[in-house]
Amino acid sequence: MTPARAEVVLATLAASARLHEQAQSSSLAATVAAAEAMIAALRAGGKILVCGNGGSASDAQHFAAELVGRFERERPALASIALTTDTSILTAIANDYAFAKIFARQVEAVGREGDVLIGISTSGGSQNVLEAFAAARRRGLTTVALTGRDGGVVGESADIHINVPSESTARAQEVHRTLLHAICELVERESYA
Repeated sequence: MTPARAEVVLATLAASARLHEQAQSSSLAATVAAAEAMIAALRAGGKILVCGNGGSASDAQHFAAELVGRFERERPALASIALTTDTSILTAIANDYAFAKIFARQVEAVGREGDVLIGISTSGGSQNVLEAFAAARRRGLTTVALTGRDGGVVGESADIHINVPSESTARAQEVHRTLLHAICELVERESYA
């Protein structure tokens, strides 16, 4: 192990730890509010839709998998759909309409009043997430944004905004994953019988 390489690892861990500590106060209320909205939707027979691009797409899929499968407890499967997974749907919509519509069209197809749509955008400016939020509003869904930087237009357009104010996409995504796991924990503690 070279000292220079070790310093890179230590600096990465320290930066992530600082941002996690900051999230304890800056993101607490919004994270709990997001979990409460999801609990209410699931109790009412609704579902959770999740979308994002790139690393945020994989976070969307990871979150949906935790709800449909399980996080840490045995419980009934919870209705959640990652809008990032069906390549035929994604490419058909992008080809026939526009890439900005890939999530909005799916919200129009499967979103129902009372559902929750989570949009993850570290830039806060993802046009396809913004369009999905617009479609969600028209259909009566609650919208939750997880953003980085200053939150951008995606954060401004959400009902509930969880912002991780970092210019680093990687550091923001690390905190997003932790907060999504906290939401999983809160959602999973509830009874949906």
